[in-house]
Amino acid sequence: MSAKAVVRYLPIIVALIGLHALCQSSPAAAQDARASAGSSAPSAGAQTMPIVDAANAFLATLSEQQKAAVLFDFNDAGQRVRWSNLPVGIFSRSGMAWGDMDAAQRAALTGLLGAVLGPDGAENVREQMAADDALKAPRGAGPRFGSEFYFVSFLGTPSTTAPWMLQFGGHHLAINATVVGPKVTRSPSLTGGQPLKFVADGRPVYIVVEEAVQGAALLDSFGAEQRTKAVRGTRYIDLVLGPGKDGRTLEPEGLPASEMDIQQKAQLLALVEARLRILMNAADRAAKMAEIERDLDRTWFAWWGPDKPLGAAYWRVTGPTLLLEFSPQPLGGDPTQHAHNIYREPGNDYGAAWTALK
Repeated sequence: MSAKAVVRYLPIIVALIGLHALCQSSPAAAQDARASAGSSAPSAGAQTMPIVDAANAFLATLSEQQKAAVLFDFNDAGQRVRWSNLPVGIFSRSGMAWGDMDAAQRAALTGLLGAVLGPDGAENVREQMAADDALKAPRGAGPRFGSEFYFVSFLGTPSTTAPWMLQFGGHHLAINATVVGPKVTRSPSLTGGQPLKFVADGRPVYIVVEEAVQGAALLDSFGAEQRTKAVRGTRYIDLVLGPGKDGRTLEPEGLPASEMDIQQKAQLLALVEARLRILMNAADRAAKMAEIERDLDRTWFAWWGPDKPLGAAYWRVTGPTLLLEFSPQPLGGDPTQHAHNIYREPGNDYGAAWTALK
């Protein structure tokens, strides 16, 4: 693990290890530990309410006709799975398009995404949409690229008690956030992008750099025997549990964290946190990281591909409540410029573990 990574993630690691130890003795002590570590999860109502309020604030900006286009029944199985890495023109989405929103509606939707994903997640969405703007071409037959072709929809209506779901996505992006009372899951959600490296407003952007760096650092930390177990192939592979693969599971493979030393476990946590940082607000992320830390010895890491250049290999993290995939793509010629990445919670796609989905 690099010295820079140690410094950056040490507070998280110390807090999680301390929380784990305290949880064994006292729930009240664990709550105090979260608060003193600066990662306290709010009460159930306080944690869910900002998302519900932001969702209602967005819906309040819509006309009745627009609401009719955006709102679906929670049990609408067809709409639930209407997400993909593919662009409009190849894949059809429903809801309201970013290109059809006025400034107030866009601001309200941005606020909602910030409430669900946190500031880093909202920024990642902006960067992915900006990347798609870089692919824009004159309109015609075939795929359509650009931020205007990203859609929002709701399954059910925002509530602190009844289940409901927010969908937002387009090319290379699908945020599926299911809220069930005090609980929120982003399983399944797709991130990534193309191009991954570009210049926006004079600023260089590398969308997946944190995940690429942390994955490579973990691989570099392994000894020869560990590396033999972790590396499963010499070429990157495609997503295994991507769009259309809901409800499936994968047997763990590669190297289990139970065979890693404490620094390697810390590096694995840093890698996981890099993905969660763009999918979860701070409260939800703290709770999920604590859950992952408790299951860390049953969490596995596997790698397919070369160790260089950065971002040219597929990696996977598999745990009892977590599945991450990072998958470079050959389209465009440079796999470091195009990635499809998946987040899932085994057994809990769309909150299935919490609701009776039809």
